[in-house]
Amino acid sequence: MSAESALREQICLLGKSLFDRGLTMGSSGNISVRLDTGWLMTPTNACLGRLDPARLTRLDAAGRHIDGDAPTKEQFLHTAMYEERPQSGAIVHLHSTHSVAVSCLPDVDPDNCIPPLTAYYVMRVGKLPLVPYHMPGDPAVGDAVRGLAGRHSAVLLANHGPIVAGKTLEAAVYATEELEETARLHLLLHGHNPRTLTPEQIAELEARWGRP
Repeated sequence: MSAESALREQICLLGKSLFDRGLTMGSSGNISVRLDTGWLMTPTNACLGRLDPARLTRLDAAGRHIDGDAPTKEQFLHTAMYEERPQSGAIVHLHSTHSVAVSCLPDVDPDNCIPPLTAYYVMRVGKLPLVPYHMPGDPAVGDAVRGLAGRHSAVLLANHGPIVAGKTLEAAVYATEELEETARLHLLLHGHNPRTLTPEQIAELEARWGRP
């Protein structure tokens, strides 16, 4: 099996896993993986639980559609992240319930939507800035993401959902799952003045494991 074929199978396998566990629903959410000569991406109106490896979208290095079904209309969100993060090999964008709920809170910190509740959240996500609301498909949101992606591996779109980059597809999925679980914890603890990690503890984690 070629490297690209293996990536196609992995996109479908992990997409189904996300769908089966309720982290995405209907035809929402999209996944992409960087190739040497472009990207593989989930198609528009595709359910992540029923992806076909042969029908995944293939884009060239300029973002032109060259094979497979038509790309997701949120293609520009992925390319904006990749432009700013040459170290990233994959991106996951979901409309996962708890993360979206956090993005709707009126008192969310736009510089860091979820406090550092756990070590693994700091290690896999770090700080999560909020991107102001844009209508889905609005190219302007790509510019907003581009302005943050160089400093953050994940961003949260207001009233929409998270975009998470990783060195590999597996890493991006793990970080997305960690974000969703920490969003759920944040909502459970909302109003309870929870104990968070201190700046010193965060610095220790970053020194040991690096920033995501």
